[in-house]
Amino acid sequence: MQPRHASRSETVLQQLMLPEHTNPFGNVHGAWIMKLVDEAAGVAAMRHSSCRVVTKSIDQMTFDHPVHVGDLVHVRARLTWTGRTSIEVGVTVAAEKVRTGILTHTNTARLIFVALDSTGNPTAVPPLAIETPEDRASWDAAEARRAQRMSST
Repeated sequence: MQPRHASRSETVLQQLMLPEHTNPFGNVHGAWIMKLVDEAAGVAAMRHSSCRVVTKSIDQMTFDHPVHVGDLVHVRARLTWTGRTSIEVGVTVAAEKVRTGILTHTNTARLIFVALDSTGNPTAVPPLAIETPEDRASWDAAEARRAQRMSST
C-alpha cells in the first residue's frame, strides 16, 4: 500500500451551537462536543483508509473552556499515527464568537479507530506519510502512547 499524507484526510467540521445543544446554564453539553469530535475523527480515518472504521477508544479528551449557545464550533481532525489496522486521529475544537471572530481553543482529543473490511474483520490501512516536523512529533508521541497502552494491557 502506498503511504498517504495526513493533509489528504484532514477534516474540518463547523456547527453553530443552538439551545437544543445546551444544559440549563447555556453551556453546550460535553457529550455533544464528543459526538462532533467522533464524527470528524471518523471521517478523517475513513478518508485515509478508504474503508469503514469503528471507534476503538478515546485515548484522551480535555475540556479546557465552555462552549455556549451562538458559538460556531470548529472541529479539526488530523491523523497522527497508523498501525497495521489501527489509526490514531488528533482532534482540536475551537469556539468562535461569530460577531467578533474571536476563536477560543476549547477541547483536545485523541481517538483510535480500527479499519474493517466488508465482512467486519480488521483490515490493513495505508501507512501514514510524514510531511512536516509537526507530523513527526505527533507520530513519535503517538508511538509512545501506544507503547504505554500495550504495556498496561
